Order: sequence, then C-alpha cells, then structure tokens
Amino acid sequence: MTSATTPATKTDAAPPVIAELSDGQRADLDTAIGELQTGTSIWSALTIAQRVTLLRAVRTSVASAAEDWANTASASKGLDARHPLRGEEWLSGPYSVLGALDAYIETLSRLANGTNPLDGIKIDRAPGGRTRVHAFPLTGIDRFLLSGFTGEVWLEPGTTPNQARAAAGLAQRTPTESGGVGLVLGAGNITSIPVLDVLYELLAHNRTALLKVNPTQDALVPVYKRAFAPLIEPGLLRIVRGGPAVGAYLTGHPDLVHVHITGSAATFDAIVWDTGTAATRRRRETRPQLKKPITAELGGVSPIIVVPGDWTAADLTYQAEHIATMRLQNSGHNCIAGQVVILSSDWAQADQFRAELRRAYANAPERPIWYPGAPSRMGLAADAYPDALVLGDRVLVEIGDGDDSAALRSTEYFAPVLGVVTVPGSGQAFLDAAVAYANDELQGTLGANLLIDPATEKSLGTGFERAIADLRYGSIAINGWTAFGFITPTLTWGAFPGSTIADVGSGIGVVHNALLLDAVERSVIRGPFRPFPRSLPGANGGGRLTILPKPPWFVSARTGADVSEGLTRFRANGGAALLLKTLLKALRA
Repeated sequence: MTSATTPATKTDAAPPVIAELSDGQRADLDTAIGELQTGTSIWSALTIAQRVTLLRAVRTSVASAAEDWANTASASKGLDARHPLRGEEWLSGPYSVLGALDAYIETLSRLANGTNPLDGIKIDRAPGGRTRVHAFPLTGIDRFLLSGFTGEVWLEPGTTPNQARAAAGLAQRTPTESGGVGLVLGAGNITSIPVLDVLYELLAHNRTALLKVNPTQDALVPVYKRAFAPLIEPGLLRIVRGGPAVGAYLTGHPDLVHVHITGSAATFDAIVWDTGTAATRRRRETRPQLKKPITAELGGVSPIIVVPGDWTAADLTYQAEHIATMRLQNSGHNCIAGQVVILSSDWAQADQFRAELRRAYANAPERPIWYPGAPSRMGLAADAYPDALVLGDRVLVEIGDGDDSAALRSTEYFAPVLGVVTVPGSGQAFLDAAVAYANDELQGTLGANLLIDPATEKSLGTGFERAIADLRYGSIAINGWTAFGFITPTLTWGAFPGSTIADVGSGIGVVHNALLLDAVERSVIRGPFRPFPRSLPGANGGGRLTILPKPPWFVSARTGADVSEGLTRFRANGGAALLLKTLLKALRA
C-alpha cells in the first residue's frame, strides 16, 4: 500500500488548472494528437518486416545522437566532462535504448520470418510450477561482456509454456489492429525511460504516442527529436513540453485512449482521482475522474537483504560498495534505488560490515543533489533520525533499539538516504524473516535486492528458491542490483501484479519486455557474488565466473566513466579495437 508520506517525486504531470493553457497551446496539442491519429493508419499499414526496417533507422539515428545525449544529460545533472560518474548517463541513456532497439529488432525479425520469439530460448519451471523464460543472455557478446549475470522472466501461475509461446509477440501478432493514440507522461530522472515507454506503447500495444517530457528533461527534447526522427516523421511520435496544466489537458483529452506514467503514487492518484476533498469523494463513490485505462511505474522503498555467511574481508568491502551504488547512483534519484538494508542481528560479521558500509557510503564521489525537492526530503530524514550520519550530500540512518523505523519504511525519499535495519536469525530462518519484513513492512513492490555468498546459497538448497518465490516484487536481483534488470531489454520492468487504481502501490503493468511476453509476474536477475579474479572457479568458495573486476556502474569504479562510454560506443557502432580498449580500461576499475 502506498503511504501517505510517500512524496510526489518523479513527475509533475498532476492535473490542476486546465484554464492556464492558452487557446494556442490547446490548438498545438490538438494538432499533435490529430497527426498521431493519422499515424495510427500508417503504422497499421506497415508489415512486420517494414517495422523492422523502421526500427533499424531509429537505431542509426539514436547511435548518431548518443554522444550529445550523454553530454546533455550529464550537464543537466551538474556532472562536468571530468566527473567520475558521468558514465551513468551513457549507460542509463543511449546504451539502454540501443540495447532495447536491438532486442525488439530481433523479436520482430523472428515474427516477420514466421518463427516464434521464444524459439531457441530455454523455458522451464520455477517454484510453484510457474513457467520461467531464461531471457538473458541471448547473444554471444552479452555472454562474454556480462559473464556471470543471467536473467529470467517468471510468468503468472497457471501460464503454461505453450501458452507463453502462443502469446509471445503481443500486438505484433495482429499488426493491422490499431491500438489508437496513447499518452506517455515521461519520467524526470533517467533519460531513457520516456523513450523506452514510447517504444513499448508502439510495439506491445500498436499505439502511437504523445510523449510529454518532464520539465527536468527539457534540455533533452532536441536530442530526442533528432534521435527519434524516423518515428516522428510518419506521425508515430510527437514530443511536447509542459507542466501540470499540459498534463491535465492531455490526461482528459477524449482522443487519447490510454495513459502511461512513470512517477509517484501521489501524482497517479491526482490524475485518477483528483486532489483534496474532490478526490476523497470520488474514492468513496468509486468514481475516478480519469475515464481511460492507465498503466504506471511508481517506485517504492526497495530492500537490500544481506544473508549472513562467512565472508572474507574483500567480500565485505565489495558488497558494501555494491550497496552504496544501489543508493547513490544518480544521486539516489531512482525509483529502484535500494533504501533499506536488512541485516541479521545475529551475524557475527555484522559490525564489520556496518563499518565497511559507512566507509563506502562516505567515500563515494560527491555530486549535486539535482532533483527538485530532494534536499527537503533529506531534511525530513535527518529530522526523523537525529542520530543519522549526515555527510553533506547523503544521509545514512542506522536503526537502533527503540528507534521508530516507520518513516524509513514508508517514505520513498528519492534522494541519497540509506537506512539499515535488523531482524534476528541465521540461514533459512533469517532469510524467511527478511522476506516477510520486505513484503509486509516496506512500501511498494517494484524491486528487491538480495546478497548471499555461494556457500550459504548452496546450503539452503530449495529453501532459497522458495524464499525468492515468496518475495512479492516485480524485479528481484540476487547478487546484483535490480537496475541491471532495467537496462536488460529482454527482462521486464514493473511492479508485482495485483495493484489497482484504488490501491496502486508501485504501479500497474510492465514495460521493456522486448520478447513481448504476456502474463508476466516478475523478472529475476542472478549475478556473481565476487568480481574477477576472485570469481575464478575453485577460488574463494566458488560461485559464478565473471570477467568484470568491478562493474562500471559501481560508484567506486575508477574507470567507470570511460568504460560506460566505451561500451555504449561499441553497442552503437561495433569495432574490435574499441572493445579491446574498453576491456583494458575495465580491468583497471
């Protein structure tokens, strides 16, 4: 359930005063919608093969705009050309979009050739008899560069493998059936989100899209228009700017058949139910003001479960830096930022790990807190927890005996605020208690992270997989961060199923999902507990082999900026020499 204390963090598309718009503004918006209605006929007339050709043209234009995209995004967030974290804007911007385009092109190419998107992909059973699609890695380059990482899509209970195959492709199975014109209210924090949502509207639902960017992304609009010119020219996409009044006019527009929003639960409720006493009355009467379907990704308070084990000093340091990354990437302005670390009060190494976590959190590079409202939310955390460690641009809250953790559990701070709580137990008893805490005490169901050493995971056997099945989250990362699932296009992104407009939680529906799977329940990412060379077979208790000494998305990666840029340029243009140069830099991370 969404707490009343959850701030409206990620979009300002809430609908207040329509009258603020001039007649000219309304006319411009109406014109854009009319052009998109014409575009629906153009899209419906394209064969699947022609759509593949169009997506390849989009890929070319995105690749040509990648440098400008990353540089503009970095500058808008106060990261200059020498800042060690500027690589975040390469990976979470053009890299993510190029990867999605490649994956969609593959799926549509299969459909165009009369084959199934799931042909050749392993499908088996997850706990509870669920159908599980092994959706990553699917290419040789991903198996090499991201060795040690795998991803699965679990489908809703009762969905059979044959049903999964029959539905794979979604709207591309009926390409001539138009889905109308949809509205995408873009996120304000991560630059790939708005356009990835547009691609999903077009490909999963056959809907042309009007994208209203968040004002925080206004500087990117010229880049978006250049990168997505192949969709704009035939009337498949229109991009507009504007604040709440524009959002209000568009959500109520009769010619827009669907709304998708990436934002906060408070903004969602304002769109669906209105605000103030009007919202209270509408809820009581079950009479929403929004008269069209809506899907949403709304964030939440994400757990990081640390399963106790016998860790080396290097393990403690590495995983502390891992957690610092989960919170501090993009200055904590992420719907999927880890917020609550769940430790065992009985873990013999708990004090050592706390010390490493404080060190990693304090030593991460400084950066601007750029998202509107974030400083005030950090102030709320500092006021609620006077004993918190305040480090200027970040806050660390360690809940002690007698402390009230309610604010930490119920408020998505959307800022660099990290909390640590404890539950008792070891082994399976701790894991079950931590899963129950995450499910029952923390607001939201978007993503959960879990760290466990290979020996402990092995000792738990089937109990470990049962615990993963019990986690009610749409994305689960084991020895990884759920953001890895965000940038992996063949995985899915969205809240755990079950939310409604009356109790929206972390949202409704999924996006990304480049295999175009139906009846999705969750995605599960599995990563290496130890980096290279400690990941070598037979060393340090075994585990998953990876060639990465430290992933470039770690805030502590010394060469992360250069490696992220190099990987994006390789994704865009290929080239063995560039890849080798990038890998050599990665080895110095």
